[in-house]
Amino acid sequence: MVLMKKALGLAFFFLVLAKNLSLAYDNPLPLPQANVLPLELNEQFEFRKFDIFINAELRPRATPMVTRELMVYMERHRATWGAIDGEETNAKTGEFFTFFWRAKRQADLTLRFEYRQSNLKNLVQAREIQYPAARGSHESHFDILGNDYSEDGRVTSWRALLIENQKIVALLQSRAWR
Repeated sequence: MVLMKKALGLAFFFLVLAKNLSLAYDNPLPLPQANVLPLELNEQFEFRKFDIFINAELRPRATPMVTRELMVYMERHRATWGAIDGEETNAKTGEFFTFFWRAKRQADLTLRFEYRQSNLKNLVQAREIQYPAARGSHESHFDILGNDYSEDGRVTSWRALLIENQKIVALLQSRAWR
């Protein structure tokens, strides 16, 4: 009986450890259609910064470049952590977008990530994350991975929108967005 309790305790420990080592967020699925919204920028909401990480197949004289920089090497391996074979590695290969934003007052917000990919030309795709009663600083993640990345190509332009009551209250976009 004591041995069984220890085994269950050990199994529970490894379950909690595995959950904490996995990515702490769910990647939202693409929306069927992104509707156009009016622009009403509000100083109560702002994007502070963003980060883009590309974890793609390494080829000589291509982007991303082969490097001996340990921090880049470790970030690439962290992104594919847990992949056992080539199929799982391909499913974790792509572009990772992280947005840091702030809401100075409490509001029900939606963060929408709109983007175009190289093989889809001018087709705009979108993904959304809902934030009920959001206030303070937040970090949001959007990943274009697996088949979305390998078949549709790299993201060529993007924009991030904070939406309150079907109105855009904060905006951040790439230089290539039009």
